[in-house]
Amino acid sequence: MRDLALTGFMFAIMLLALKKPFLLIPLYMYVDTVSPQRITYFTLNRVPISMIVAALAIGAWLAADKKEWRFGPRQGLILTLLLYVTWTTLHADMPVEAWVKFEWVWKALLFAIFLPFTLRTKLRVETCLLFLTLSAATIVIVGGIKTVAGGAGYGVLNLMVDNNSGLYESSTISTVAIALIPLILWLMNYGTIFPGIRTMALAGGPPRGLLNGPLPVKLFCAALIFACLLMPIGTEARTGLICIGVLGMLLLRDAKRRLLYIGAALALGAAAIPFLPSSFTQRMDTIQGFKADESAGTRLAVWGWTWNYALEHPGGGGFEAYRQNRIQVNMVNPDAAETGVVAIQSVADEGRAYHSAYFEMLGEQGFFGLILFLLIHGIGVVRMELIRRRYRRVEGEDAWIAPLATALQNFQLIYLVGALFVGIAYQPFVYLMLATQIGFDAWLTRRERARNATKWVSAPRPAEGTA
Repeated sequence: MRDLALTGFMFAIMLLALKKPFLLIPLYMYVDTVSPQRITYFTLNRVPISMIVAALAIGAWLAADKKEWRFGPRQGLILTLLLYVTWTTLHADMPVEAWVKFEWVWKALLFAIFLPFTLRTKLRVETCLLFLTLSAATIVIVGGIKTVAGGAGYGVLNLMVDNNSGLYESSTISTVAIALIPLILWLMNYGTIFPGIRTMALAGGPPRGLLNGPLPVKLFCAALIFACLLMPIGTEARTGLICIGVLGMLLLRDAKRRLLYIGAALALGAAAIPFLPSSFTQRMDTIQGFKADESAGTRLAVWGWTWNYALEHPGGGGFEAYRQNRIQVNMVNPDAAETGVVAIQSVADEGRAYHSAYFEMLGEQGFFGLILFLLIHGIGVVRMELIRRRYRRVEGEDAWIAPLATALQNFQLIYLVGALFVGIAYQPFVYLMLATQIGFDAWLTRRERARNATKWVSAPRPAEGTA
């Protein structure tokens, strides 16, 4: 039944794409995020469905869509990064392993360059955001249900597949789930595909009937936010707890009653503690006692090795360069405070992953690659802040712009904080969201230019003989 449902859904979107070819773009987002070929047993797991849908999406755009060829600065930076990682892969220290990673990285970067060309309307931007959110929700909802049912735990929570890659990796899904909450709130308030609360109010109120009004959207979004908050608990990923703290601070920025917001957040957090599983609280306690935690100690040792490696190899070692590391971790006895005896145990390890997107870029692509990574995301944060400030007091039909810029900026900031502790520098879902942000920015710029040109043309000319 699962095979039939997933296959039927994809073919239904393809049939609709015969009339609306753009739908192949969000279909690719779904395939790239959920990876239905890994979930099915017989139908899709033998077919390169991701490559097929990507080829159909690009081909349909070339054949049947209106073209927008303006190449933005961040697209240029992503293209530079694509060319650079190709060069470092050709000269990688671990050539066999490097080409395995390159096979999916180049696709993520190339589609991120292509996607903004297709986003020439507000509806298309919203459609991509909706599909990205619902695609991630496919994983988050399953994780939330299993967490409530008691099937959680570090490395235990099964998110439909056993393969620990993509969004199915515990720390990755915890980071992305929390980062999605601002976008879920935006869709709940301003969405037009499934009309949100404020959208319906601007249109004169919701139609009669429970299923036609904003209440189902509100309830679903509230439940999805709750499931997102459950992901750090279910996966017991410490990164998720840090991301929740960052989310709280970012939402405080736009809160009208900040003292009430802080009080409610503290009360909610305190009320939730008794209901948290003991395994979760014990694992979160290791954030403070990192000197006694092997995972944290290993991470710091890897970061030190990566920095020294980059000093000797400024251009990086190509993908999977971490496999050649050799580290020594000194761990302190966790009971030293009680016993009064400080025992240091030395643990040797090798081939440990970076556990940080920043050190991942530094070790694999060197200082130039890290600078490109920081520029791509830094420019996005700044651009969204400029849009947010410009439109934050705008009302009427453009009232959705500033909240969307804020939501996209919050997603990116939470990702950047989570990426400090997770090696997700090339996470395809993040690049799809980043490309949608670039498309939104480009569309808004084109619209402003068109409006200014119209005002200039329609402006009354001074009469002849007047100054």
